[in-house]
Amino acid sequence: MMPQPTGRLVRKDDGVYLVLDRMFRAPIEEVWTYFSRSPRLASWLGEYSGSGATGAVKLRMTADGDGSDWQDVAVLECTAPRRLHADIGAAGDSHRMFVHLTEASGRTAVTVGRRLRSVVDEADAGPRWDYYLDRLVAAHDHKPEPEWSSYGPVMTEHYRTLCRELDRDLRSDAAAARLGTRG
Repeated sequence: MMPQPTGRLVRKDDGVYLVLDRMFRAPIEEVWTYFSRSPRLASWLGEYSGSGATGAVKLRMTADGDGSDWQDVAVLECTAPRRLHADIGAAGDSHRMFVHLTEASGRTAVTVGRRLRSVVDEADAGPRWDYYLDRLVAAHDHKPEPEWSSYGPVMTEHYRTLCRELDRDLRSDAAAARLGTRG
């Protein structure tokens, strides 16, 4: 069965975020370790060095291949085992990310968000994060990793359509606001 795109675009005060969810039959503390412990993070996304306690970490996304560069990570908020907010990448070129975990009835919901710098130009982030999060599910459930070829080419148009529609809405809102202030 081919994976389906699961992301949605959410407007927040500080921009537009690509937001995706996954559900786990596991306690929140267990799922949190896939974001906070280097060996578990490496099983689905990448490896890190440094200390989250200091707010300074380096991340190398091995899910993108062995040639990936180390990226700066500025931890903005870390409330274990529920919330992680960080800027990933060089200053001025970073991506704001968040991870929120909630638990109920022995299940943990994970919500991941990535702020888009450009709604039009970053539609490719959708398939990548569907792929990464399905790798997380596979790592947690001890299943084979998904194949990237089932994501990028297949899902890109879905995310491009979402981005075009939101861009049109944002432009309409901006035009209406300009007309409203002139009246």
